[in-house]
Amino acid sequence: MRDIPHFPLAAVVGADALKLALCLSAIDPRIGGVLIEGPRGMAKSTLARGLADLLASGQFVTLPLGATEERLVGTLDLDAALGEGRAQFSPGVLAKADGGVLYVDEVNLLPDHLVDLLLDVAASGVNRVERDGISHRHAARFVLIGTMNPEEGELRPQLLDRFGLNVALDSQSPPQERSQIIRRRLAFDADPHGFCAEWAGRQDALRQRCQMARDVLEEVPLDDEALAVITQRCFAAGVDGLRADLVWLRAARAHAAWRGALAIEAQDIDAVAEFALRHRRRQPPEAPDSAQPPASGGDAGQHSSAQGQWGSLPPQATPMGQRREVPSWPKKP
Repeated sequence: MRDIPHFPLAAVVGADALKLALCLSAIDPRIGGVLIEGPRGMAKSTLARGLADLLASGQFVTLPLGATEERLVGTLDLDAALGEGRAQFSPGVLAKADGGVLYVDEVNLLPDHLVDLLLDVAASGVNRVERDGISHRHAARFVLIGTMNPEEGELRPQLLDRFGLNVALDSQSPPQERSQIIRRRLAFDADPHGFCAEWAGRQDALRQRCQMARDVLEEVPLDDEALAVITQRCFAAGVDGLRADLVWLRAARAHAAWRGALAIEAQDIDAVAEFALRHRRRQPPEAPDSAQPPASGGDAGQHSSAQGQWGSLPPQATPMGQRREVPSWPKKP
């Protein structure tokens, strides 16, 4: 009996912002992964599994909510180390996820120390296990995808900030889109292999586009002009620290590579602005000036809700109180 394939990412209806954020993280895992906020039943795991098919290894590993630290990082066998003079390592979830996707559902319900450890490894790409003076290290490069419903508990701001990108899903899809989602899901359930064969061409094109972007990524310079625009807009948004600037610049470069360009342009900065700022800003999104023409090009129209006015001076920071708005999604029963 053949294994049932995953629902192809190319066949997912809507969720364009999230699909873009996932692909950018696949192009450059150093962006720091994606935190997805939204209620249940929004195909978050389907999208994450579809992303795994775009990576070289295709690995998709889920971290259980009840996982221990040893389950996450792995363990060292001290008896083998003492008796045989070598450290015998039993790999954990981080080792299994190397080269693929690590999916953490309800990451806000994980103990903070596990989330902190998880984000440390995701940022460095290396997992180090130490026990009684014996250490082992191994590569752990993966795209980290976390999901959460803020109504069921928030991440601490320090941990929230360490996710590279943040996307909120809208649970109120229009009726026509909802019908299309259901039709495709029914077609997949009736004949998974036939459905995937039907979408194989578009899925392969998406896979090739991600690979081509990875191939040219290092040729796209992280130039001073783009950095100047980003740092000004981060200052205007009142973000803490410098992680937003770095993530935004890397995401803009990945978006340029995604377009097949070899330089960061305004449309790349705009396209990823909300991804980098949504969970970090302390100022409200800047209102567009009616006298200014709208930004054009690429996906900027879909992701420009946080963009400022080009050439204008940043507004003065004022205390805003609450860090961000939390959508009122229903809790799980």
